[in-house]
Amino acid sequence: MDKDNENLEQNKQEKSVSFFRKALFTGFFGGVLWSFIGYVASFFNFTSYSPATFILRPWLTMAWTDGWLGEVISIFAIGLLSIGTAAIFYFFMKTVEGIWPSAIFGIALWFLVFYLLNPMFPNVPKMTKLDSDTVVTTICLFLLYGTFIGYSIAYNYQDAQRAGGKNYSKDS
Repeated sequence: MDKDNENLEQNKQEKSVSFFRKALFTGFFGGVLWSFIGYVASFFNFTSYSPATFILRPWLTMAWTDGWLGEVISIFAIGLLSIGTAAIFYFFMKTVEGIWPSAIFGIALWFLVFYLLNPMFPNVPKMTKLDSDTVVTTICLFLLYGTFIGYSIAYNYQDAQRAGGKNYSKDS
């Protein structure tokens, strides 16, 4: 009778999703969330550039990229690209403590996109030619994005280490 109770489905512990997968999901969700907020910021003219300006319009000149479909596709594409960003943070910075390293990570991403990768985006002028509203808004968005992803991953890692649970550093 005890063996039957042990084998019941409700008595089995669920397999936990690996920490690495949680970090990747955090990256996808963060990319979708903050690029959507970036779209809202461009809709209300806080910034001159929407997500589609970076993702679709450099390579596609079709009219639909200027509409809502282009924005939705771009938002989800940024979510997918953000999985890579989360993986980079996971492998190199998951052990950092505090919010500041994550905020600096976000600002570094801003410089990467608007300075180093700028030649890939012909619709976006050089960093020195951007209007102040765009600069302030996008720096804030990237800062919040980096903080969201980085602090979530680092906090979950530190919390697991303090709880003495699974050694996530070997889990992938």
